Formats: sequence, C-alpha cells, structure tokens
Amino acid sequence: MRLLGQGWSQAEVARKLKVTPAAVSQWVKAHREGGADALRARPHPGAKPRLDDRQLQRLETLLEKGPRTRGAATDRWTLRRVAELIEDRFGVAYDPSGVWHLLHRMGWRFRRPRGRGREDQGNARAQWRKADRPGVRRDRRRRREDQRRRPRRGHT
Repeated sequence: MRLLGQGWSQAEVARKLKVTPAAVSQWVKAHREGGADALRARPHPGAKPRLDDRQLQRLETLLEKGPRTRGAATDRWTLRRVAELIEDRFGVAYDPSGVWHLLHRMGWRFRRPRGRGREDQGNARAQWRKADRPGVRRDRRRRREDQRRRPRRGHT
C-alpha cells in the first residue's frame, strides 16, 4: 500500500512485486473495505483431521505392537500395512502418501534396515571375494560380450 501511496500505479506495483495486476487490485479492495487488518496473513486451517486424538493414541499403541500381531511375515511396517490397519480399526481409508504424512505428524520416521544379512559373519565376505567373486565377474563379462555380438530385434 506504501507504493500506491507514493503515486505508483497498480500495474507498476504488480511488476515490482512480481505478482499479477489482479492481485494488487484485490489488495486495494481488501484495504478499502477492511483496512490494514484485512491484509494481514491468516493461517489456513486446511482439512479437518480424519482421526481424532483418541484414535491417534490407539493407532500409536497398535503400531508399537508391531505388524506381526496382524499376521505380517516381517517386523516392518509398510505404508500399505498401516493404511489397512487404519481402515480395519477406524473405518477411514488412507492412501500410502496420506499414511506417510499422518505418521510423520505423529513423530514416526522412515528407517531403512541395515544392509547386512545374517551371512555376514567375520571374514566370510573376504573369503567369498577371494574364492568365488572372480568367477562371477568373468561370467558377467562373457554375458555382456555375447549380448553385444547378437543383433537386436528389428535391427537385422
């Protein structure tokens, strides 16, 4: 509003602030009808939560029990499993991205499992590298060479 008060046109203000002239026009109208308070930023409430606080606490308890209590083969919660749990217990359907946002708001974080398997015992990996890996590499190279020699489909 200061720029307009200094004699700038709405189009000039729009160019300066990198907004549309229509936006400046709306600001002028809001200021005329409601004063400076009408231009203050207001929080946008967004959609109402689909689960209330009590349901979120119940969900937290169910998640802490683990997915095996629901018949899963692993101890890892997936977004799909959590979505199924929410729909079964509370009758509310979530897609995986919605579940991710919900869990994030609840303080749950994604953790990738460690990449080491049970077979990683002591120097077993080092022994495998020396004994077996060279043959695997040779076979892979041979396969690549064979693929290069063969004509691709449609290129005869």
